[in-house]
Amino acid sequence: MTKFNRRSFLQLTGAAAVTGAAVMSAPSIARAAGKKVVIVGGGPAGATVANYLRMMDMSIEVTLIEADKNYFTCFMSNEVLGGKRSMDGIKQGYMGLEKAGVKVVHDMVTGIDGAKKKVMTKGGQTFEYDRCVVAPGVDFKFDKYDGLDANVAETKIPHAWKAGPQTALLRKQLEEMKDGGTFTMVAPPNPFRCPPGPYERVSLIANYFKKEKPKSKILIIDHKDKFSKQGLFTQAWKKFYGYGTDNSMIEWIKGSDAGQIEGVDVAGMAVKTDFEEYKGDVINFIPAQKAGPIAFAAGLTDASGWCPVDKVTFESKQVPGIHVLGDAAIATKMPKSGYAANSQGKVTAAAIAAALNGKTVGVPSYVNTCYSIAADDWAFSVAAVYKYDKEKDIIAGVKGAGGLSPMDASAEDRKREVAYAHSWYDNICKDIWG
Repeated sequence: MTKFNRRSFLQLTGAAAVTGAAVMSAPSIARAAGKKVVIVGGGPAGATVANYLRMMDMSIEVTLIEADKNYFTCFMSNEVLGGKRSMDGIKQGYMGLEKAGVKVVHDMVTGIDGAKKKVMTKGGQTFEYDRCVVAPGVDFKFDKYDGLDANVAETKIPHAWKAGPQTALLRKQLEEMKDGGTFTMVAPPNPFRCPPGPYERVSLIANYFKKEKPKSKILIIDHKDKFSKQGLFTQAWKKFYGYGTDNSMIEWIKGSDAGQIEGVDVAGMAVKTDFEEYKGDVINFIPAQKAGPIAFAAGLTDASGWCPVDKVTFESKQVPGIHVLGDAAIATKMPKSGYAANSQGKVTAAAIAAALNGKTVGVPSYVNTCYSIAADDWAFSVAAVYKYDKEKDIIAGVKGAGGLSPMDASAEDRKREVAYAHSWYDNICKDIWG
């Protein structure tokens, strides 16, 4: 993608995101008096719906229920692990949404009654709704692995795939690891949150080791035989970390070579496969994933462990009147990413505003961009535009729209993409949380 095309694409996708919402939100001119929307989850998907519903129709009473006072973004959390950003640098609050007129309630949702249209919380509160939005994020299939559970993840072998305390724990472990030690990561099977994320994580930890612990090694044990942006990552690893040589800092073991990943020996600090055991001074085990717990409790999941939805409105196919979006939703060709969740949030807000006003929803378009930082001045990205294909009932990529950073980009282009990534982060957080 040329410089001109990249700028043009960013302008186009920004316009597309707004246009997609605007086309569908036109019915909000007829105000939905007295209507209530309850949103469960204050991450990128849920917060975007809250923010944009208030923009589209100020008469809709919007309540967002989120257990935590602050949200730590998974995107850019790898910079924390690489020592390039503080925890405060990925922390978002809810004051912006409150200023927009969203009622923010810090409590844990324990149940949703789709028939009676009520949301119940751990604190004993009950919220009635006309439409409910559930954006529960991901949970982890610990039961697939011997020796691994939530307590182990919180105390000794973190996944850090929900940013927050585990991010801080993993960073502390990396800082305390001896020079010459081994950082062992287990990369998850598809589908999972942020497909390029594990490999960006490895890159930024390698960048940290190169400066502070140059004798150290990184071992990736993968469930998969290939991964997102593989060519661009391995190119960066060869350039900066000796990948492919006898002195490589990074070793990647693909799934067919690793064998079945059975679990962990917590006391011995080892990852067990049916072929052998791999030791690690620090182990980052990212398990297979599924929709967040409330999605199961509310009956929103199918046999896959994810939530089937209408591809135009993101209304659940399991429970009418509830919309499920973000990482938990089955959005066909769209990846599970922060930007995808944000784009889905705008479309869902427009669909809800239309429904509450008795209007017909339009056919939406979606966008996604994902930046990956592999070294101090080296980043690359993928971008795509998606549209609903009624004939196939899928959200599919628009042919010729978007693209991948070229393999032969200049060092200046790679450096510029780092600046783009940081600017994108600031802008999308403002767009989501206000």
